[in-house]
Amino acid sequence: MAKGLTSRKEDYSQWYNELVVKADLAEHSAVRGCMVIKPYGYAIWEKMQRVLDDMFKKTGHVNAYFPLFIPKSYLSKEAAHVEGFAKECAVVTHYRLKTAEDGKSVVVDPDAKLEEELIVRPTSETIIWNTYKNWIQSYRDLPILVNQWANVVRWEMRTRLFLRTAEFLWQEGHTAHATKNEAIEEAEKMLDVYAEFAQNYMAMPVIKGLKTENERFAGAEETYCIEALMQDGKALQAGTSHFLGQNFAKAFDVKFATKEGKQDYVWATSWGVSTRLMGALIMTHSDDNGLVLPPVLAPFQVVIVPIYKGEEQLNAINEVAFKLKEELESKGISVKYDNRDTHKPGWKFAEYELKGVPVRIAIGPRDLENNTIEIARRDTLEKEILHQDNLAVKVEHLLEQIQENLYQKALDFREENIHYADTYEEFKQILEEKGGFIYAHWDGTPETEEKIKEETKATIRCIPLDAKEEEGKCIYTGKPSKRRVIFAKAY
Repeated sequence: MAKGLTSRKEDYSQWYNELVVKADLAEHSAVRGCMVIKPYGYAIWEKMQRVLDDMFKKTGHVNAYFPLFIPKSYLSKEAAHVEGFAKECAVVTHYRLKTAEDGKSVVVDPDAKLEEELIVRPTSETIIWNTYKNWIQSYRDLPILVNQWANVVRWEMRTRLFLRTAEFLWQEGHTAHATKNEAIEEAEKMLDVYAEFAQNYMAMPVIKGLKTENERFAGAEETYCIEALMQDGKALQAGTSHFLGQNFAKAFDVKFATKEGKQDYVWATSWGVSTRLMGALIMTHSDDNGLVLPPVLAPFQVVIVPIYKGEEQLNAINEVAFKLKEELESKGISVKYDNRDTHKPGWKFAEYELKGVPVRIAIGPRDLENNTIEIARRDTLEKEILHQDNLAVKVEHLLEQIQENLYQKALDFREENIHYADTYEEFKQILEEKGGFIYAHWDGTPETEEKIKEETKATIRCIPLDAKEEEGKCIYTGKPSKRRVIFAKAY
């Protein structure tokens, strides 16, 4: 099945597009720019969702739901916010259809025009802060720690499955605080949650940093981010957490009585990750044979395939396989036993390799005689024959090894693709020949950042939170700089 995949070396973009479809993760829908997430792809997203939701709840957050439609006037209340999203908004203008004159088709009823247009949610700050105004009167009502799982619409012209679609799934946290410090602590805490999830579950190393003014979320005072490096040397923003200051509280007049009895505006944060993480997962680990999934996020971690001739052999293998399945599941390992008679074992091996199942177990007649199985790991494609005794424990350890190996492999790749540039010529050469993360000095001005972007298509991915002070000169203007920032071409 995987033989039809374009190799990463030949055309990385084409490899990605083919893999998403052939591995049964998603497909293009009849609606331009939108996707259908298929059951196998959605099963991975559900696992991500479950883990993140538990992490949010452990940090004191609760889930709520807010409307999909936002009155147009709400967006205009925060100037930077409306400017940032205006070009991506889908607008509802009418509320009814009617039968056309031909009696067959339908048309928009011109008499059903809305008094005020509604924006299909691109993000929820405005509708949520309009709601918070009714929830907050006193410091006793704070903090509010709310998360929403939802879909959003941003009218993208150039779309790509998971990475950039007109509609996508995400979570968005929206919190309200009594002090500036509390809000900053919240934004930083949630960034740490995202980094922990990326590294411990996705097996994807990330760099935590701050966005520049040009790259900040529209309406934020600071945007924190995690940045990951894909196998083609391009960066991918994997999550953001925003310190919103009092901007939205002022826009929607959300004040509270402090402990001292004074009136003050509430401090805010928002933070989110989306189905874009699916794209990150695919591009971080997968190979020319198909998907490679970290065991903790795989829909099923082990697949068992019987190899047999005739019903008698199948019955004998079934007995062993079901017992093994039960033992593995008792360890919390998710297992699929594929004893379909409609496909040959070789076809099944190729299918599960393409779908990235971490461990494959094959049981044949000889294994019944010798009390053995053949086990194959997806990350290295290595196979070995193991005795069936204590097999559940061995598989449990193997899954842990695969998880660790995927992270280490991705980390080694990232470290090999971190470069340092001290001149603009050197910077352009690295960008053209090697790609990856380039640490370079920048003079701190939006103008210089924009010129570099125009000339090279590279952007400042972040100012690393662990960046050390280092005297230097901006690669573009030669002006003084106190620390290096990370440049890269990005998705």
